Amino acid sequence: MNTGKVAVSGWLLRPVTWHAWVALGAVLLAAVVRVGLRGPDGGMDNAIVVRAAEAWLEGRSPYADRHFLYLPGAVLAAVPQAVLPQAVVRFLVPAGVAASLVFGWGCALRIHGVPWRSRFAVFGLLALAVGFAPFGHLVDLGNWTVASAAALPLALLFVCRGRWVAAGLVIGAAVAVKPLLAPVVLLFVFARRWRALGAAVLAPAVVSVGAALAMPDPAGFFTRTLPFLLRGDDSFVRLYEASPAAVLPRLGVPQGAATLLALVAAGAGVWCAWRRWRGGAGPQEQRVVETAVMLMLAAFLVSKPSYDHYLLVVVPLLLAGAREPGAVARRPWFWLALVPQIPGFAWPWLEPGTRRAFRDSVTLCVLALTGARSCVRAGGATVESADAPVAGEPPVPVSRAAF
Repeated sequence: MNTGKVAVSGWLLRPVTWHAWVALGAVLLAAVVRVGLRGPDGGMDNAIVVRAAEAWLEGRSPYADRHFLYLPGAVLAAVPQAVLPQAVVRFLVPAGVAASLVFGWGCALRIHGVPWRSRFAVFGLLALAVGFAPFGHLVDLGNWTVASAAALPLALLFVCRGRWVAAGLVIGAAVAVKPLLAPVVLLFVFARRWRALGAAVLAPAVVSVGAALAMPDPAGFFTRTLPFLLRGDDSFVRLYEASPAAVLPRLGVPQGAATLLALVAAGAGVWCAWRRWRGGAGPQEQRVVETAVMLMLAAFLVSKPSYDHYLLVVVPLLLAGAREPGAVARRPWFWLALVPQIPGFAWPWLEPGTRRAFRDSVTLCVLALTGARSCVRAGGATVESADAPVAGEPPVPVSRAAF
């Protein structure tokens, strides 16, 4: 049995032929060109940010649009798109999204020492692009979630190499654009890496304050956007939110009960992440990844909004570690959770776009339960032996052969 597993692992790590590269390139290129030909702005969500940048250039408040849910730093980051010709932006944005997802996948592979030329690397990315619907959705929308999908694997790669402050700066830079990765700062708290925590907090704070001072409405994020996020009362947006706090009321559960249930689930997820960090079972890289992923899944359970493309922040990281014994991606429930995300599969009563949130919620909840179970098991295996790392010792740097 072990010999067979080693043989399969060896086959996956062999370099691919040029045919596989051609197939992968064709898939990614087709996705980019399709978006570029269909819309003039590189995606609906990207257009929201670009309009905010255009409003700022014209002297208006970017936060007049209540669907602009980003920190002030995103306005300045979108200025280049606002001044470029639409003929360039319509292709540049989906190409940038696809390239960023490839970059994030490459960082996730490097965490586990998987060569990027291997069959596992190429076929894994091909499976994400073809068989995982949120991948195509993110390219279509041009949503800035892609910054988090690229930044989190890079930050965890720095953590695995003991470069905690660099990881904090990466997380902070991503939060300055979109605060999606804010829950990951708890990883620095678990590890007692206070300088890394300071970098993760100060970077977006400095960028946001500096950018806000250049806005005609410096407090717009706090007076308009933050109350909107806390209320979550946009009937259009709510139809696409996948968190239990948004989905359960659509099934008849009172909003207060749904929110309380989601908060309890999120709190349990944070506890599972802490337990995984305390436990030293498995490779240190796996420990780092599963702790961070559990923190993100816990946040997605209660977050408003919480969309299907948020899954691209965590799923590639889990998939890249599938070769490790005891990894989340080796559990059958991980794959069952992804079944609702198979493109082109018809689901009875769930085909209308406004009902897709039910499928996404199933994936999110099953992934969270699978990750939580894995964290508790790994955390309970060697809790006592992990005291030294919790005191602030960095994980063992990656020692396996990289690219």
